[in-house]
Order: sequence, then C-alpha cells, then structure tokens
Amino acid sequence: MVTCYLKYILDPQKLEEFEHYGKLWIPLVEKFGGQHHGYFLPSEGANNVGLAMFTFPSLAEYEQYRIKSAADPECIAAFKYAAETQCIISYERSFFRPVFTA
Repeated sequence: MVTCYLKYILDPQKLEEFEHYGKLWIPLVEKFGGQHHGYFLPSEGANNVGLAMFTFPSLAEYEQYRIKSAADPECIAAFKYAAETQCIISYERSFFRPVFTA
C-alpha cells in the first residue's frame, strides 16, 4: 500500500477554483482504483497551502493510474481547468507507507 501526499502552493484569491479542482479529481482517482482521502483547504495558518492524499494498493498500481489518467478525457479536462484558472502555483508529491499494529 502506498499513499500519495500532495502539498500545493495556491493562489489565495482562487481557493474556490482549487476546491472545484479537488472535487473533479476525487472520483477520478477512485475511477482508476485508488482510495481518495480528500483535499484540504487552508483554514488557520498559511492561506496558500492545500493538501491532498490518496492511496493505491501498490506503487505499480499508482504508476498505472498515472499512465491511464494522462490519456483520460476527464483527467485531461481537470488538468486544463487548473491551468486555465491558475489556482495552483506549484506542488510537491511524496509517497508514504502506512504503519499498523500487528
């Protein structure tokens, strides 16, 4: 199991656009076999940082999602929306594995 953690630097004047972008992606990740844990908008503290997390059963399945989403019309439209609205200034992607009790 691998969880993708995305940290976004946002245009604080375009949080509504980012929220819409997140709502587009949640079902798309799930369409390709992932489990989305949500998008998180700024509340207290920094007004320009957003987060998202989703999990795939393996890194290989995540990589297949990346390949398939690059050709999917709905995913392409979501990427285009972010580019047109310029709600995302930059982002970084990290991967984590969970630790559970025995």
